Amino acid sequence: MQAARVWERSVPGAQSFLNDLFAGYNACPFAVRLWDGTVWSPVPEKMPRCTLVLKHPGALRRMFLFPNEVTLGEAYIYDDFDIEGDVEAGFALADYLFELRPSLFEKLRLGRYLLRLPAEERPGSLRQAARLRGAEHSKARDSLAVTYHYNVSNDFYRLWLDRRMVYSCAYFTDPDESLDAAQERKLDYICRKLRLKEGERLLDIGCGWGGLIIHAARHYGVQAHGITLSRPQADLANERIREAGLEESCRAEVRDYREVDETEGYDKLVSVGMFEHVGKSRLAEYFAKAWRLLRPGGVFLNHGIASSLALPFPEGPSFIDRYVFPDGELLPIATSLETAEGCGFEVRDLESLREHYAMTLRRWVRRLEDCHEEALSFADEVTYRVWRIYMAGSAYGFRTGRLNLYQALLAKPADGDSRLPLTRADWYA
Repeated sequence: MQAARVWERSVPGAQSFLNDLFAGYNACPFAVRLWDGTVWSPVPEKMPRCTLVLKHPGALRRMFLFPNEVTLGEAYIYDDFDIEGDVEAGFALADYLFELRPSLFEKLRLGRYLLRLPAEERPGSLRQAARLRGAEHSKARDSLAVTYHYNVSNDFYRLWLDRRMVYSCAYFTDPDESLDAAQERKLDYICRKLRLKEGERLLDIGCGWGGLIIHAARHYGVQAHGITLSRPQADLANERIREAGLEESCRAEVRDYREVDETEGYDKLVSVGMFEHVGKSRLAEYFAKAWRLLRPGGVFLNHGIASSLALPFPEGPSFIDRYVFPDGELLPIATSLETAEGCGFEVRDLESLREHYAMTLRRWVRRLEDCHEEALSFADEVTYRVWRIYMAGSAYGFRTGRLNLYQALLAKPADGDSRLPLTRADWYA
């Protein structure tokens, strides 16, 4: 009974708090539904693109007493509030909040209100932030970081990825194109950029569930070798390889890129969506290893996410680092290319697929939302919410230009001869 009175008394204060907090807001229209069903909106006459649903008065305390990317993310994943409608639209609110510079008086006034709200306990059995041990980007710690993200459940990923389970940016020719078609086009586009030929040896660094090595072996006749740090990924990749009858030309194994044998070498190298795990401190080691693995006259296609120098990330702790990709680092493309050149590579082509990744992520979010109940058979509600919010936030990052996706084609010339044609015509034939 007392708790009910607290909840009821908190409603007018919450409305006043929201009026003060969003007094200067004029971006994406949204609404807030309080714990008693009351709806508040900064612009009531506009249809909201998303609605924040506050589950209890303490939600405001959790979200705004010490507001940063982590506290807001945790309030969502631990169900202090929910998001109905277009979850990506909610990130415009986050940008607004991070750009606020309230005076000391305003901070004290808002803080006094928040401290009067209840501080409710959370259960300790839910998915927690990553806690890694060892030196950053050591082999042992990198294995823990990859396991934290990728070993959730193959079945969980299977629900919302395309049928090949390609967990990276697709390549669209039309905004309405299916995810399956766009991912198949991406795999083939990579093979054509590499100019794969029958009998060549291909190494895929970070092969995931094997989509690219299977495609390359089946359609281009190469000897494809994939490596990953996730045992469930490698096991499923090899199962799919056996089903395709490609055991003689294709294999996946659990191995760190630093441990790949350099004796025989490879004609072509590719890395898709793994580069983000390398880290700035290991960047030179990564490209130097690739250089040694690649035979003269070969090429290395490095496909990865980059940060923007023009639109840096907000300062403070990162939700992605704590709950999604621990130890992941996004670097400006200039840093990556400079390091690659320093290791001997010649940069032959660079292509941005930024808009394609926003489209890919939106499809993943919709597919995950559509199978919410089924997803809970393979992961808990917190895990579902982590993936929903991180993918929607990433889509927002690619749409606004804070994130970018680049495919860099790096060559290892043989006595100055790149062995590449004069034009890119064969890529588009």
